[in-house]
Amino acid sequence: MKKIVALVLLLCCSVIAQQTAFETAQQKAAALLAQMTLPEKVGQMIQIERDVAEKNPEVITNYFIGSVLSGGGSAPRVGNQPQQWADMVAGFQRKALATRLKIPLLYGIDAVHGHNNVFGATIFPHNIGLGATRNPALVKEIGRITADEVYATGIRWTFSPCLCVSRDERWGRAYESFGETPELATMMSSIIEGYQGTNLSDKGSVLATAKHFLGDGGTIYGTGTKGKIDQGDTRGADAALKALHLPPFVAAVQKGVGSVMPSFSSWNGLKMHAHKNLIEGVLKTELKFTGFVISDWQAIDQIPVSSYTEKMAISINAGLDMIMVPFDYQNAIRALLDNVKSGAISMARIDDAVLRILTQKYLLGLFEQALPDTSNIAQIGSSQHRKIARQAVAESLVLLKNKDNLLPLPKNAKILVTGSHINDIGLQSGGWTKTWQGQAGAITPGTTILEGLRQVAPNANITALEYPEAKDLTPKKFDFALIAIGERPYAEGNGDNADLDLESRSEALVRNVCATTRCVVVLVTGRPVNISRILPLAHAVVAAWLPGTEGAGISDVFFGDNNFVGTLPMSWFKSVDQLPLNIGDSKYDPLFAYGFGLKYPSK
Repeated sequence: MKKIVALVLLLCCSVIAQQTAFETAQQKAAALLAQMTLPEKVGQMIQIERDVAEKNPEVITNYFIGSVLSGGGSAPRVGNQPQQWADMVAGFQRKALATRLKIPLLYGIDAVHGHNNVFGATIFPHNIGLGATRNPALVKEIGRITADEVYATGIRWTFSPCLCVSRDERWGRAYESFGETPELATMMSSIIEGYQGTNLSDKGSVLATAKHFLGDGGTIYGTGTKGKIDQGDTRGADAALKALHLPPFVAAVQKGVGSVMPSFSSWNGLKMHAHKNLIEGVLKTELKFTGFVISDWQAIDQIPVSSYTEKMAISINAGLDMIMVPFDYQNAIRALLDNVKSGAISMARIDDAVLRILTQKYLLGLFEQALPDTSNIAQIGSSQHRKIARQAVAESLVLLKNKDNLLPLPKNAKILVTGSHINDIGLQSGGWTKTWQGQAGAITPGTTILEGLRQVAPNANITALEYPEAKDLTPKKFDFALIAIGERPYAEGNGDNADLDLESRSEALVRNVCATTRCVVVLVTGRPVNISRILPLAHAVVAAWLPGTEGAGISDVFFGDNNFVGTLPMSWFKSVDQLPLNIGDSKYDPLFAYGFGLKYPSK
């Protein structure tokens, strides 16, 4: 009983301390705001791309720029080593501190599964794999490690987590979702506590971003870009849509998330970046969100009016506080100033936006520590961090089939390891790794699936052949075969996929290998895919999702050092004709249900 009372008192004290810190930061922000000119205020509301800032650093000083970002794959021009990132950020900060009021800038980056733009960083499984773990404590620790690595490069803001509830696997961002239910996404919002820590000003803490508000995972196929699904329309009764998509954001606000990013998509036909009822009304007024709202990449351009000045007015009046205008910053600044001059945007709305931004900068301690603290830079990609990533891989695996208890494999067996994904860090990491869409190859240090097998079972007789010929597949030549196949890397837009088929070459490989050898198929994918043709052929099938750099986590389970604990975060369809298919549907007939996952028998 005493422990419970002590814990309650500790939590209460923590909440009070955080509230006090917020009130103090807000008071400082208000005092600074009172000294600012309109151009200085407008500059705080503008975020530009790193490339612009590197080409002309004086832009930061001359226009009082409040924020800089790196888009996917946007790395320093001199190189992609951690110290080069820190040096670049330091240079930008010095330009910000050269302004009259010396307001530090806030650098943002898409660190969505580790510090994934940076060479040598620890790359964790994408969110779909983390959702399979059902382990919010582990996910919180992943947030903490990611924050440590981001902080060490001088960056204090990540555009993560994606709290979307993904309802259709054909969406190219499905792997950025923790799963198809609001309960699962809400559970995994614990990553925010990992990112932001107890106090944002603490060493190793970074600002989190809950995205994409609201309903980006519920868009209807055919309403999106080029008639697909990404950036499409989420349709239905408001109450039902809110019940499905809002809960993770409620949890994020309760956890004190510092920023929220609206979605490119629409809500019953209205672009989210123009949706005042949801942003200003629900998020800021009903949920009492005290952070700031940042637009997505050039997203206000999509508001369907002809005048850019009007687009800006609609978006700011809807509740946007900072506008991500990677390149066209001069036009954006001009539009903001013209709108204030004409009265289309009130000075009160400008002041509210800037107050929110400055408050978070004070909470982050940027006014006291603007330049990068690189004292922990050697921890980027460290063995301690990779150990947690390896654990996450092991816990994310979902065993879909295990005929005659084929798995676990003996560590002294003769094993054929084959398939397109057996020895490729880029393929097993997926999109948002070093580049926006991702790419194949040895793009960053890590352990491939093949290397992990050899590491965990050094006494096994392993033969690696990506695509074996017929002569290599004589019966009884191998005890087992492990076939790693899956999707090629992609991100939004390019990842929209109507059929979700595996490559024909991969399906042929499964047919040929499994006809001669007991085989395990490892699916390296960002979502459920069509396995109807290979499932009857394989003796065992494992969903490995997109595991990131620590492929040895797969071997930890395959050889029995750990049991399977992962369960499906999304329903696995029999046919794409069933999509969208989600738990609770009136006609729910999946191949494998949401929450399914086999385990090894107890010893």
